[in-house]
Amino acid sequence: MALPQQHRLKGRRVFDRLYRQGRRFQGPGLLLRVLAAEPSLLPPGTPLSGTPSTPPTASPWRCGIVVSSKVSKLAVRRNRLRRLFHDQLLRDPPAPSHPLWLLITLKPGCLERGEAQLLGECTHLLRQAGLLLDPGGQGGEQARDQ
Repeated sequence: MALPQQHRLKGRRVFDRLYRQGRRFQGPGLLLRVLAAEPSLLPPGTPLSGTPSTPPTASPWRCGIVVSSKVSKLAVRRNRLRRLFHDQLLRDPPAPSHPLWLLITLKPGCLERGEAQLLGECTHLLRQAGLLLDPGGQGGEQARDQ
């Protein structure tokens, strides 16, 4: 299942800004970049949130998943990985204290790791960035602010 429009990261300027200024969290198979949201960089016509029946509000997070052809030459595999991470983000969404943009980049060779390992690494990196609660109930970003 794909991410809803309100959580999708779109636009060349947005990705360029994330690549240049995003805070990096690195694992063996993934790279997570995090940056405070700047809605002015989103392409025109990008919905902020909601549906036609609900008023638009700023989404707490938007995410892009980058899977290059160096990861797999087969588009079917790349799209499957992308859907896998979309499902993970919808099942266990990040809970930032302010609107953030996330960019998850899969590294070449990550297919050698199992899907469960990749999803576990993603969860670990989101916790490291302070966007998910630790199993003990402690949140990275929330715990640091107290």
